[in-house]
Amino acid sequence: MGIVLIALIAVPVLIVLWVIGIYNGLVVLRNRFKNAFAQIDVQLKRRYDLIPNLVETAKGYMKHERETLESVIQARNMAAGAATAASKDPSNPEAMKGLLSAESSLRGSLGRMMLVVERYPDLKADKSMAALMEELTSTENKISFARQAYNDAVTAYNIQRETFPSNFIANTFNFQEASLFEVTEAVEREAVKVQF
Repeated sequence: MGIVLIALIAVPVLIVLWVIGIYNGLVVLRNRFKNAFAQIDVQLKRRYDLIPNLVETAKGYMKHERETLESVIQARNMAAGAATAASKDPSNPEAMKGLLSAESSLRGSLGRMMLVVERYPDLKADKSMAALMEELTSTENKISFARQAYNDAVTAYNIQRETFPSNFIANTFNFQEASLFEVTEAVEREAVKVQF
C-alpha cells in the first residue's frame, strides 16, 4: 500500500518537474533569440547614425544628385522606424517582415548612392567620406555576424518548440514561432560595394 501511495505522488511530481523543465528551456531559448536580435539592433542603429553623416559629406560634392541623397535618408528613416517596431517584439512576424522590407529598400538606396559616388573623384578622395565608408563597411560586416547569431538562436528555439513533446508545452503556453532575419531578394545578397 505504501509503495502505491509513493508512486501516486511521485508520478505527478515527476510530470510537473518535466513540464517545468521544458517550459524553462523554451523561455531560455526565446530570451537568447531576443538578445541576439538586440545585437542586430545595436548594429543597425550604428548604421542609421552613420548614414546622415555620409549623406551630409556627399551633399557638398553631389549638388545635382539631391534625389538620390533624399531617397537614402527616406529609406534610412523607414528602416529605423521598422527596427524600433521589431526591437519591441522580435517574435512578431509582421514586425520582422516590415524590418526586412525596409532594410532591403535601404540597401538598394545605399547601393544607388555608391554608384553615384563613383562619378565624383573629389568625393572619393575626401578623407571624411573615406572614413565614413570604412565605418559603414565595418558596420555591415558586424550586422552580418549579428544576423547569423540571431538566425542560429531562432533556429534552436523553433526546433525546440516544434519537437515532440515540447511542442505540447509550447502550444499550451503560447510560444510563437520566431522569424529568421533572412535575405529574400537576390540584390540584397550582394554586399554593398564600397570602392575608392
